[in-house]
Amino acid sequence: MAQLSRRTFLEMASLASAGLLGGCSRGNRITGSDNFLVPVFSDVHFQPFIDPLAASGSYPNPATMTANTALVAELDVADTSGWPAIFKGAPNSTNSTPSVPGTDTNYALLTLALASIKQNLGSSPAVVFTGDFLGHGVDQFYSAYSENATATEAAAFVDKTLTFVLQQIRAAVGTIPVYFALGNCDSYTGYGPDSTFLANNARQLYTLALNGAGDEQDVIGSITNGGYYSVEPAGMNLMIIGLNTFALSPGITADLTMIADQFTWFDAQLAKASSARKRVWLLMHAPPGAVESTTGGSSNDTNGQITAATMMWVDSYQKTFMGIIEKYPGVIAMSLAGHTHMDEFRLMSPGNALAITAGISAFFGNNPAYKIFALDGLSLAPFDYSAVNCNLLATPAAFNSYYTFSQAYELEGPLAASLPELFSTLLASNAARMQYQRAFYSGNNASNPITSTNWPVYWCGIGYMDEQEFFTAVNAF
Repeated sequence: MAQLSRRTFLEMASLASAGLLGGCSRGNRITGSDNFLVPVFSDVHFQPFIDPLAASGSYPNPATMTANTALVAELDVADTSGWPAIFKGAPNSTNSTPSVPGTDTNYALLTLALASIKQNLGSSPAVVFTGDFLGHGVDQFYSAYSENATATEAAAFVDKTLTFVLQQIRAAVGTIPVYFALGNCDSYTGYGPDSTFLANNARQLYTLALNGAGDEQDVIGSITNGGYYSVEPAGMNLMIIGLNTFALSPGITADLTMIADQFTWFDAQLAKASSARKRVWLLMHAPPGAVESTTGGSSNDTNGQITAATMMWVDSYQKTFMGIIEKYPGVIAMSLAGHTHMDEFRLMSPGNALAITAGISAFFGNNPAYKIFALDGLSLAPFDYSAVNCNLLATPAAFNSYYTFSQAYELEGPLAASLPELFSTLLASNAARMQYQRAFYSGNNASNPITSTNWPVYWCGIGYMDEQEFFTAVNAF
């Protein structure tokens, strides 16, 4: 199980003894200078099947076809409360051995991660999840392992799998809300969240994830309409906004009306928070800026020059988004994202630093990881975080404390100020750069894509959100 660093543990003990941890003796009310901790995790990508990705790349894996067909038959007829027993009885050690690098999260890794989060929960008033509850291609694998499954039956299995994941998270964190953003795999297509998925699952997201936080009609209605929502937690001078940002990605069939409505709604929510002098936590799945892995892999030459940049969002959407957040300086206290599966950050605009949390899923070769943010009770903004990771090649695999931001980079103060400072430090300090590169894949250096040649792509990806500015900065590095 994960252990916090000695410094963080002592900070927690000191806060707890003084009654200053969020929720202590106040029913989770955060007032005055009460500092508190919030666990943030992302990209669970739970996959209920046995070894769904074959090493040879064949699809589905013929070596596990028979076993998965039998497994699906059991999962289909069982209530989700009976799924753990089925997983524990499945072949290929799906209960005792966590997923291997390059695959999604199996039951063993899911339970390991949630046990670690539970151990480090303390008196946190909330948990944050930044998207992708579901594994890649759950509906496709289900269809492959089922006999003559219809699209409706595959969708029903996806819904059932989401219910199971949400139930497992709820059991781990107790009654506190899990504020979330939805990811592309939270869908029936892998390019969602699509409208039918949202309509079928908005209520269980409200009841199981948020645990009833927020206005029921407003939250369920906005999730159904577009996969976004806002909540104003009782006792906190705070608004939490979860956006549907994968809808802003290039190359997908987007609902233009929904996107326009989301931007109008987002602007109105920030205006409302500003007028009420509330702070905002902004949650999203896909972040703005460049797709560093693609740009820094196939597009760079031996001198580090690039011929094109791959971007996360459509340019016009990103410009609209940036224009909105820049209208409300000082309102957004914390911005969080996922999707890349990597431990990184981006400087969206002055005063708006975006922290990206690595994935629980090791699909892209990263070590599973999550973060515990320390927030100031007055500003509701983060001033530090501890990263927790899991080396899947260790025996037994376990989540352990990896690093604490303030110690690793010798920077203190609000992350809104220290992250921009780190951006500059990464150029001046080789030690800081090496720490950042190691942390990028949460310690799995064997899979780390950053080299001395493509480093400009990864560094410029932190501070240059605009496509042309990013392209120019990389080639001028």
